[in-house]
Amino acid sequence: MTYQYAILGVFVLFAIAEARHGKLFKKDTEVSGDGIVELVGTLLLFLFTQPVVLFSAGYAMSLALPQYAGVLADSSIWLQIGLLLIFDDMLQYWWHRASHNSRFLYFLHRAHHNAKYMSVRIIYRNNFFYYLFMPSLWCSGILIYLGLGWVYAGYLIVKLTVITGAHAEWKWDRALYRYSVLAPLAWVVERVISTPSTHSAHHGLTMDDGVTYYKGNYGNLLFFWDVLFGTAYITRRYPEKYGIEGMRAANWAEQLFWPIIKTKKKAKPTQVPAEQ
Repeated sequence: MTYQYAILGVFVLFAIAEARHGKLFKKDTEVSGDGIVELVGTLLLFLFTQPVVLFSAGYAMSLALPQYAGVLADSSIWLQIGLLLIFDDMLQYWWHRASHNSRFLYFLHRAHHNAKYMSVRIIYRNNFFYYLFMPSLWCSGILIYLGLGWVYAGYLIVKLTVITGAHAEWKWDRALYRYSVLAPLAWVVERVISTPSTHSAHHGLTMDDGVTYYKGNYGNLLFFWDVLFGTAYITRRYPEKYGIEGMRAANWAEQLFWPIIKTKKKAKPTQVPAEQ
């Protein structure tokens, strides 16, 4: 439970920073239903989806390969971190990337981009099935079964700290770009982990602004995956507008539970022929 309190503490700190540097609630571009999507989506993930997936993955392993329970518990911590980076973070990069290149998967991910703002509130704003079918979450459950439980807890604290900072309205990386003496550090940081600049670009509304790039910058903890696989776009700027262009509106229920729940399309008005 200690790591969960640490994660909550990180979230609260970034939320306070966001409140001080802008608005945490009642965003200027917020619309009806945003708060519901964020609250329900977050609670579903932490109270149901994540525990169920991690337990199910471990239980399946106990039935299929009981002799491997805890087999990696005494292995090198660097090996364990490496396995988590590959089978959790890199695999999530590919899941995220696939979600932007598949119409079906994008409907599971659209809730995350439907927000017209950046905020710590939107971190876990995703369709229920997006997380339920996320390969990296299932692999994490397998790695925990193999003995990576304690390292996974520490890894998760670091990962969620980076992700929270990348989504927050407070742009902590501005300081890296403001002072020339920090230029070498900024060059390294923005190519290793996700930053507000690189991740904000992924959430921008339109690529016509020269900053937005929602066909790249998929990294979660490591932005390095984008650099390695050719999807990185670095501008050191931030979009003025966020959201999705070219998609019909969906209510909070469809965002969270599509394809089980779908918004009814409005019927086209009947055209009355003009009198002759």
